[in-house]
Amino acid sequence: MKKLTTQVVIIGAGPSGLLLGQLLGKQGIDNIILERASGEYVLGRIRAGILEQGTVDLLREAGVDQRMYAEGEVHHGFDIANNGKSTRIDLHELTGGKTVMCYGQVEVTRDLMEARAAASGITYYDASDVQPHDVTSQQPTVTFNYQSETYQISCEYIAGCDGFHGVSRQTIPKDKRTEHERVYPFGWLGVLSDTPPVTEELIYCKHDRGFALASRRSATRSRYYLQVPTTDKVEDWSDDAFWEELKLRLPPEAAEQLVTGPSIEKSVAPLRSFVCEPMQYGHLFLVGDAAHIVPPTGAKGLNLAMSDVAVLYKIFCRVYNEGDKGCIEQYSRVALKRVWNVERFSWWMSNMLHDYSDTEVSGMSGATFGRFMTSELDYYLGSEAGRKVIADQYVGLPHEEMEG
Repeated sequence: MKKLTTQVVIIGAGPSGLLLGQLLGKQGIDNIILERASGEYVLGRIRAGILEQGTVDLLREAGVDQRMYAEGEVHHGFDIANNGKSTRIDLHELTGGKTVMCYGQVEVTRDLMEARAAASGITYYDASDVQPHDVTSQQPTVTFNYQSETYQISCEYIAGCDGFHGVSRQTIPKDKRTEHERVYPFGWLGVLSDTPPVTEELIYCKHDRGFALASRRSATRSRYYLQVPTTDKVEDWSDDAFWEELKLRLPPEAAEQLVTGPSIEKSVAPLRSFVCEPMQYGHLFLVGDAAHIVPPTGAKGLNLAMSDVAVLYKIFCRVYNEGDKGCIEQYSRVALKRVWNVERFSWWMSNMLHDYSDTEVSGMSGATFGRFMTSELDYYLGSEAGRKVIADQYVGLPHEEMEG
């Protein structure tokens, strides 16, 4: 068995794990990242592309903002269409100057990978059988297999950034964690295409036929979504059928501008709200999807993971730069405050914008629930105060601060 030593082991080389590693490295805090997949596979995962200002600030602090500022697009607002009638949510005006950045998660990940390689950070891709041990002790370890050899890393802390299906959350005994879950009765069929986007900013569409979203990755690459039954499979949808249905759900003026083409990626994603409490067990910290999942309505998944990183980064800086080990007990409490706020927003937006006609919700028919949600959406879109509520949440509330 090969034995290694570091200060922080980070399980997972997605954007949250890579960002945490980059931030810690710039503070001189030694870390090793373990990833069960290959680097090519990680870069092949198609994810969201809307970054809150807090996420942008973290990427700048990590020194990986150059390409983001050169190629990303600042969005000052977005539209919500209710059966063809569009209402603009002017983020810049409603929030006192705040905006969001359109820059794909794949590109964020690529920038972080390149920065870690340039800094000679240690990352083990294709690491199998990753397993934390003794996480409640002062010196936990992590074992894994790499290129037919077994490794053991002695460390002080473990950051579990390994997603919903990773090993980190499962390391917390079942009687020590509580899991909250809401599974939605529909999914999102997503298509990525090398076609010019239908608009410069996003359009969230509530329609009697079901929800749709028109988004973008660049001036030449588009990302579109349709609400579909959970039983639908990619094979059920040809490209032509997708474009035809999307045109029906988009506002007429947007449908007229739609440029269609062959899909370069197509997938069906289930929707769920999920939270694990606590997000810390001994010297193991859960980050991002390992601790929580939000439905993609509102573009919060990546940003919520990055806010976890912000909290944990501050904790590690206090531990290693100030000798304040007592602050580690704050992580779960501080992170969960923002987690539940974002979960509520994503749940609320999902309820208002999707069609529930084929299911029962909270003891009432989907048709009745839909009437309530249509009224709710009309109310919030119909006043500046209501639009401001949506805008404040969409651009992202400030990251939570620790005590002391």
